[in-house]
Amino acid sequence: MKFKTLQENLRKILWTRIDEGKLTGLRLAEQTGFQQAHISNFLNRKRGLSTEGMDKVLSVQRLSVLDLLDPAEINERASILPPNDDMFENIAVVANPVAAAQSSIMRMKVKEIVKLKKRFLKKLRPQPEGDRKAWVRFVAIQVTDGESLSMYPRLAAGATILIDRHYNSLKPYRKAGPNIYAVNKSGHCIVRYVELAGRQLVLRPHNQAFPVEIMHLGEGKRASDYLVGRVCHIALEP
Repeated sequence: MKFKTLQENLRKILWTRIDEGKLTGLRLAEQTGFQQAHISNFLNRKRGLSTEGMDKVLSVQRLSVLDLLDPAEINERASILPPNDDMFENIAVVANPVAAAQSSIMRMKVKEIVKLKKRFLKKLRPQPEGDRKAWVRFVAIQVTDGESLSMYPRLAAGATILIDRHYNSLKPYRKAGPNIYAVNKSGHCIVRYVELAGRQLVLRPHNQAFPVEIMHLGEGKRASDYLVGRVCHIALEP
């Protein structure tokens, strides 16, 4: 991927944040120490940034070069997922923090592979909020003992759960019952029922012996920013 393409992808990310009200050109100029005209010229494709300028913008916006790469290209070059056969899709089982925060799944982050029927996965309806196109849609994690107890009997120790990271909306998937979500709490996934009350996320366990938790939405943040995805499949160890 060429440096010019990386700069264009950075522009797209910055414009998305500006359109969402999370950033302004003036604010970015203040963060980087650049003149506002310099930032404006970059955003409007009138000039590029030096490598040092790119590094500064990435740093203040908490981005990395990986965020500027095409996820399909990353996965093609870095994934250890074997080719899919006609009936099954290979799903990466990853560590909890990887599922919570990393849009692409790199080679060294895959713990193992599970196979799920393509027909089953195609039936699952996505409900993305914000830009989730760059995120690998399905990942799996193994449930810890603490999570299994808080969601017992819906979850059991040793269970592997499939997370649809393109479903980060609070809209119910079915009328019959609430969604179960993986929620990003301090960089880790916790599994709970989720409700929104004002500027707070209410995280409810299934096991009533465990307390309800409250997460306050950060400034400029929405509920969807904290929802890693909907738990759409639970597999127990034989």
